[in-house]
Amino acid sequence: MSLINPPKPQPGDRVAIVSPAAGLPGLFPLPHELGLHRLKTEFGLVPVEYPATRKLGSTPQERAADLHAAFADPSIKAVIATIGGDDQITVLPHLDEDLIKANPKPFFGHSDNTNLLTWLTNRGLVGFYGGSVMVQFGRPGAMHPATADSLKAALFTPGEYRLTESTAYGDKDSPWEDPATFDTEPELEPSGGWIWHQPHTTVKGRSWGGNLEILSWLMMAGREINAPEHYDGTVLFFETSEEMPSATEVYRILRNMGERGLLRRFAAVLVGRAKAWFFTDQDTDRATHTAQQREAVLKAFAQYAPDTMIVFDVDLGHTDPQVIIPVGGTIEVNGPDRTITVTY
Repeated sequence: MSLINPPKPQPGDRVAIVSPAAGLPGLFPLPHELGLHRLKTEFGLVPVEYPATRKLGSTPQERAADLHAAFADPSIKAVIATIGGDDQITVLPHLDEDLIKANPKPFFGHSDNTNLLTWLTNRGLVGFYGGSVMVQFGRPGAMHPATADSLKAALFTPGEYRLTESTAYGDKDSPWEDPATFDTEPELEPSGGWIWHQPHTTVKGRSWGGNLEILSWLMMAGREINAPEHYDGTVLFFETSEEMPSATEVYRILRNMGERGLLRRFAAVLVGRAKAWFFTDQDTDRATHTAQQREAVLKAFAQYAPDTMIVFDVDLGHTDPQVIIPVGGTIEVNGPDRTITVTY
């Protein structure tokens, strides 16, 4: 299938702010309002909210209606999710395929938004993994420069963009209900950069992926996952969420993808830096958790696709900073030069 890169917005344009996963702006208005402010002042965009954007417990039909209104409005030039959640899969059956395909627009979101991004790609539209209003735009203190640079490129500038390794990262959060949280930037610690496995070749292909747990849910529901040969030559990317699945669970998901015949189809794999801290699980040995997840990935690919080039600790998921990954766009992974170039 040939994919369309939707036209990009320009400063001064109106952009839709939607909550297709969860209306958490209604519970945590502080990061949401900060994100809206930065969209206006730092990106020059005009954010437009919809009825379910701040509505906790909105129905799948209400969230689908917001998406339809956003895509159908010719004055709206991009659609940006506020945050993720855990039931966006229930929205997919209510989407109007003809309406959205007739009004292609760039969609930004991560985590549970893997559902919608996969749905869009299967309808021929390139989307963008990353850039949630409450998380990346609403980061306390200031936006991370690497995140802001990647977001501006993905939003406004067509063409190639070379990802850069971060020298420091963070995955510890502070309470969103406390105004003091937003007075200072999050704590960061030194980053070891990317870790390359079998960097002997250069590959270039369409990208596919997202949050690993959500991809597993789509497979369990029998939705939006194509026949294995559909992914020949694709660059897979994935990351794990703040629910911090165990290394055993990561291995099992990938093992089952291998049994389905998927793993051997991918030309290269980008693995996001694992989040290893959350409010409900603050005592995890972070270095051990990250290393065990990496070992689980290597174990699965050794069994099902032993020659695959893999890059670990790419900043594409739930950690800080976050770079934007096109879904259905082109990614070049150059092993000998140790570079990753995406096309926005």
